[in-house]
Amino acid sequence: MSIYPSMQKVKKRQPPVWVWINLGLALLAVGGYVWLAGRMQSIGFPLDDAWIHQTYARNLADLGEWSFVPGITSAGSTSPFWTVILALFHLVTEDTPFGLTYLMGAVWLWALACFAELIFRRSFPTYKSNFPPAGVLIVLEWHLVWAGASGMETLLFAALILAVFYIFHNTNNLHGYRLAGLMIGIGVWVRPDMLTLLGPLVFIIIFQKSNWNFRLKEIGGSLAAATLPLAAYLIFNYLLSGQVWPNTFYAKQTEYASMREISILIRYWKIVTLPLVGVGILLLPGFLYKSYRSIRTCNIYWLAAILWWLGYSLVYALRLPVTYQHGRYLIPAMPVFLLIGLVGSVEGLEFGKSTGYLGRVIGRAWAGAAAIVLAAFLVMGGSSYARDVAIINSEIVAAAKWLNTHTAADDLIAVHDIGAVGYFTQRRIIDLAGLVTPEVIPFIRDEAKLGLFLDQRKAAYLMTFPDWYPGLTAGLEVVYQSDGKFSSAAGGEQMTIYRWVPK
Repeated sequence: MSIYPSMQKVKKRQPPVWVWINLGLALLAVGGYVWLAGRMQSIGFPLDDAWIHQTYARNLADLGEWSFVPGITSAGSTSPFWTVILALFHLVTEDTPFGLTYLMGAVWLWALACFAELIFRRSFPTYKSNFPPAGVLIVLEWHLVWAGASGMETLLFAALILAVFYIFHNTNNLHGYRLAGLMIGIGVWVRPDMLTLLGPLVFIIIFQKSNWNFRLKEIGGSLAAATLPLAAYLIFNYLLSGQVWPNTFYAKQTEYASMREISILIRYWKIVTLPLVGVGILLLPGFLYKSYRSIRTCNIYWLAAILWWLGYSLVYALRLPVTYQHGRYLIPAMPVFLLIGLVGSVEGLEFGKSTGYLGRVIGRAWAGAAAIVLAAFLVMGGSSYARDVAIINSEIVAAAKWLNTHTAADDLIAVHDIGAVGYFTQRRIIDLAGLVTPEVIPFIRDEAKLGLFLDQRKAAYLMTFPDWYPGLTAGLEVVYQSDGKFSSAAGGEQMTIYRWVPK
């Protein structure tokens, strides 16, 4: 008999079943996309930028320096936190850590789905089923699975966004808002875009509290919590490059500046409709219904999420209005749109059920259609992912390996899309996109000045798709051109390497 009769064994609380459902689906979805890529050609990454992260990570792990080209410090990584995670993978494996990178992508997809499910269940407290509707939506949405297998920080950023919105939904005290502010500051190390969440944070505080003194105290405390990690991030970049933001912040906006000449309405429409490619089109009525209901009921939390999504899309329409690669820059924000659309759809369908038999029929038809569209686009997205990987491998990776075999160790290579070249060659590089050669940013689209710059630096080779720089490549000797079939089948060109003879 215990001498402490009042003490009882405390049963450990087990995670709900839906958590494991989300995990299983995340592993299957990301693993399935990787398998499809291997079946089509070979595994890899669908973006050359993923190789940029791998190159920085390898140099950090092997050399202990923040560099793309060994020995040359540079600020070409937009996501230092993601680079550090990958560097840890390089410490535990000698080969390119494909498996660990894919696994981490699946983990962040899982985390993203779990935060979505938590917010969904808070919106519908009576929902107790083990089936996770929000989690399944997120974990099987093709844009997000594509991002999970991309080797990029996209889903880590997306998970942080939903984590902050979850805090918004679950706090009524100063400490909660300070935690949100701290997460926003830390999140800047993943993507500078995280700062946009300060908008909904201040919005919620102002409209939730009636006491102005308390409002000011909460805003001040939250901003203070974000300041330290933000300041550290700005100092980090300044020490690397003399600028407080990474080189990508300036280079991308300069490279695509001509697109800002298009009407803002057209740019915004193209950006804001990106998540409609897939199940998002069936969630649009729910998004509109939730927006209407949030305005009618003054639901501050959902209004903050809706305004943030619209504002985030507007920022990209104003500064970087590009939609290529399946809207890769908007993918981190898509879960917010999808979640709003799902909550609004469920609320609308619940209202429809109360109207009688017809409402119930419509609800079941919508749910069936959504499931079919979600599954169909998941399969089509896998095909797109496999093709994207094949294009990168057969064009950029293959050209990089040619350079490693056929050029001298001290040759200077001018190249657009530097990731695979940096990883497979470790040659000296002139980055025509400005990420690790920020000197070219002021004249990034001026081919005449770029040519003079290559002459001054005594470049030996130029690697690019011909149409990207028709002026630079005119009359140059072709020393290599890929024989990849995937780029031409998709309407693209063959990666070409030219001999550059300085004038």
